[in-house]
Amino acid sequence: MSETVGNAPTGETLTLEVGGKTITFETGRIARQASGSIIARAGGNVILAAAVADSKPREGVDFLPLQIDYREKFYAAGKFPGGFFKREGRPGDPETLKARLIDRPLRPLFPEGYYHDTQVFVVHLSTDRTEQADVIALTAAATALYISEIPLTTPVAAVRVGRIDDQFVVNPTFEQMEDTTLDLVVAGTPAAITMVEAGASIIPESVMIEALELAHREIRAILERVVEFGKRVGKKKFAIVPPAVDEELRAKLAEVATAHFDKVHEIRDKAERETALTAARDAVIKTIIGDDADLEREAKIKGMWKDEYASSLRQRIIKDKIRADGRRPDEIRPIWGEAGLLPGTHGSALFTRGQTQALGVVTLGTVDDQQKIDNIQGETYKRFMLHYNFPPFSVGETRRIMGPGRREIGHGALAERALVPVLPDPESFPQTIRIVSEIMESNGSSSMASVCVGSMAMMDAGVPTKAPVAGIAMGLIKEGDEAVILSDILGLEDHLGDMDFKVTGTAEGITALQMDIKIEGITTELMAKALEQARAGRLHIMERMSEIIDKPRAELSPNAPRILTVRIPVSKIASVIGPQGKVVKGIVEQTGAKVDIEDDGTIYIASSNAGAAQQALEMIQGITSDVEIGKIYRGKVTRVMSFGAIVEILPGKDGMCHISELDERRVREVEDICREGDMIAVQVIGVEDNGRVKLSRKAALRQLKSA
Repeated sequence: MSETVGNAPTGETLTLEVGGKTITFETGRIARQASGSIIARAGGNVILAAAVADSKPREGVDFLPLQIDYREKFYAAGKFPGGFFKREGRPGDPETLKARLIDRPLRPLFPEGYYHDTQVFVVHLSTDRTEQADVIALTAAATALYISEIPLTTPVAAVRVGRIDDQFVVNPTFEQMEDTTLDLVVAGTPAAITMVEAGASIIPESVMIEALELAHREIRAILERVVEFGKRVGKKKFAIVPPAVDEELRAKLAEVATAHFDKVHEIRDKAERETALTAARDAVIKTIIGDDADLEREAKIKGMWKDEYASSLRQRIIKDKIRADGRRPDEIRPIWGEAGLLPGTHGSALFTRGQTQALGVVTLGTVDDQQKIDNIQGETYKRFMLHYNFPPFSVGETRRIMGPGRREIGHGALAERALVPVLPDPESFPQTIRIVSEIMESNGSSSMASVCVGSMAMMDAGVPTKAPVAGIAMGLIKEGDEAVILSDILGLEDHLGDMDFKVTGTAEGITALQMDIKIEGITTELMAKALEQARAGRLHIMERMSEIIDKPRAELSPNAPRILTVRIPVSKIASVIGPQGKVVKGIVEQTGAKVDIEDDGTIYIASSNAGAAQQALEMIQGITSDVEIGKIYRGKVTRVMSFGAIVEILPGKDGMCHISELDERRVREVEDICREGDMIAVQVIGVEDNGRVKLSRKAALRQLKSA
């Protein structure tokens, strides 16, 4: 219970009801020197979002210098950070993905000509490990900007929609998400949806549309209250003075460049088109300014050039329905590929679509190879990972090679999420799976190429996936009431278009969806049309993939480890381990297999040699099996005494065969029948109260004769 003492300021609050739960926003009491700040509370979650902007624009830039950071503090869950220094370091992948989630719907809403350094810093201060914080953080960050003097004038909110037992749930808890078939995050304004991020267990497009409509209704209800809050506590927005435009020069440029653009539009190859475009620009500059060394005017033309070319290409798509590379709006580029091209790996594939190419490589491992994730929600383990690499040569550039950036992490996470629904159950396929997508060429949606190549590479490795998965990136060109949806977009169309809409799935339904909008948003009707066109494109891509590889290999790659699983009673774990680990070490030494024993009695046996894994399994089963009275065992004589022989009938389990039970005739000396090291058949004829096992070779011989 918190207590406030002294002359503390009183903050202004906003109380919201979302999904049947209360969320409160407070401002004016904490982080008051920020341009705008919000403390958001939902259950035991407390999140700070603070927005700050420089009062003057950054000189020499023509882009929005926006930085959004998201941090999770381990103290929020009463935990110490791992590592030597015991403090939080660079943000992990989950934090980076949440920062991207906040950034994507906000960035397009800043006004043209806004070049002020702007930072939104979001910190997760307290957690109850029950409610999910990302959508609350997004809404808090957007509200902090909305009530500040920073000129973002459109309110934004976000909700999550789950689907449990065919019923939608708004802002489900972590526990509820364990049973959901849909994890959908939607951000929007009062007018339209601006961002979508979803993972799904192969659901139809119609269900996705229903969920989107529900999400936008909830968003509009939230934003009604946010607008009221803004009127009460919002600061006056500072004015933006867009840079002056030489309209006369722009008109002259458009007039002179049209004929050049028409010629460039006929060039299909990316490199040739860029070369021709540069030559056209230089020719236009010479036409307009002649031989005069008017550097200022030349710089203005160069600054306008890309916008004029984009406008020309957009008009061509709207009017003629012809794209930059000559395709129709719904046409997919040529596809080819190969499976099994890297002989030393566990699985590999190459997927090429137009000038986008991805090499996918699969590595299979044991339980020890799972990725441990330690964050404020606790420790978890991942048995499936997809890592995406984007080297500079893939786009014909040079740059410093560094670790994965936000883009690489985001693209890898999207492709990973797309493939999770088709993975085999860990009970039947306990291997850890890692896919690496190496982008060899890029000209449009390498993340979707990663989905396709990842699916193919797993099939090549012999992973028994439930179905092939394909992905496609859609675009949008919208001018007034005219809108053209583009399938399988180029990098150029992504840059000049109004939407980047990525859909992945099987032949039966959607597994992942991601949408970013550069305009104020789109309606669910337009999204439904885009989803249907994407489905047709996805099925076409899947057909081409099936010509390369259509199902998982019948056998695992010979390079990959075979993993057998057995579960034993917890009480018998000690028997398998043995004193100081001698028993399990002996199994490993004898078979060469790797043995991992879990606390719940699950034992994983891994070896690239199937026979070795089976041998280790049989040894463990022998140790943990109970002797059965009446059953015949073939055992090894481990000790000979005057009155009988000790016979090991199971690993670590033996019994006494009395001299009178060694043969049907009278035996004078035990050595007349067996010696130490001999293998003999014996039958269990009893187990004494103290656990001693009584054996009979005589009874075994009689039963074997009668059989």
